[in-house]
Amino acid sequence: MVKNTPAFVLRPFEGLPGEPDWVALKEVVPAATATARTTAEYGAKDVLVTTVLPTGWRALHRADGVILLALQVPGGSGDASRDLATALLEALDVEAGTAIESIGLPTPGPRLQDVLDLSVPFEVTLQESFAYWLAPDTERTADLTAAIEDADAGIIDTVKLTAADSAYWCRMGDREFLRWSQPHEEQVVLDGLARLHAARESGFDDAKFVGYFRSSGLVVPVWELTRGTEAAEVEAPLAAFVPKFAAALADTTPLDANARRARAGLVARQVTLR
Repeated sequence: MVKNTPAFVLRPFEGLPGEPDWVALKEVVPAATATARTTAEYGAKDVLVTTVLPTGWRALHRADGVILLALQVPGGSGDASRDLATALLEALDVEAGTAIESIGLPTPGPRLQDVLDLSVPFEVTLQESFAYWLAPDTERTADLTAAIEDADAGIIDTVKLTAADSAYWCRMGDREFLRWSQPHEEQVVLDGLARLHAARESGFDDAKFVGYFRSSGLVVPVWELTRGTEAAEVEAPLAAFVPKFAAALADTTPLDANARRARAGLVARQVTLR
């Protein structure tokens, strides 16, 4: 007998406030939280969406009653929204201080779009430590402190920029990058990037376009910045680039031969994330 499992959903976060930020926190941001709230039907409960939780937990009903929901989790049913909603609803039902370590393969049921209040903005806060995993009054044992310090060691410097929505500066070793999660359909973004790349205008202020990630139906273009570039130094040049990029995205004329070649090169450099 074939089980009735959810069908694959290309854009699982479509329709949620801040869809590009959901994708960024799921894939390219190491440590961050964001705000959400369940609907009245599900208790109007505040939810702290987080990039990760200890040892891959799906969710946590923290000792002080706060609900944490992790995005960077392994596997799933093919519909990340349904998987996350399943973990969230389980976390709401368990006692404070309980983690949802796994959820199995969810059967058809509510999705985040059904469970969350869509009027609540998805406001992202970058975190420098995973200490928020613990309730403020939790006793810090040596083991807990060591576990958090070990997790913190893997956090790369990341800053959410203000010049463009869902744009993140990060430093990896001695190199800096801009990762800009896009709200548009993949083909629209690729065509826009191809037009700019063919015209040698895909970079800005010595920032070099180097490729893009694909995840959850969206595209995250990546630029490598001049060595040593701080986050604040990217704001002005990015703000100046935004209108040019918007114009390229809005252009619906057929790609010329140079742009078609550029587009083929872009596709060859893509990295698909889960």
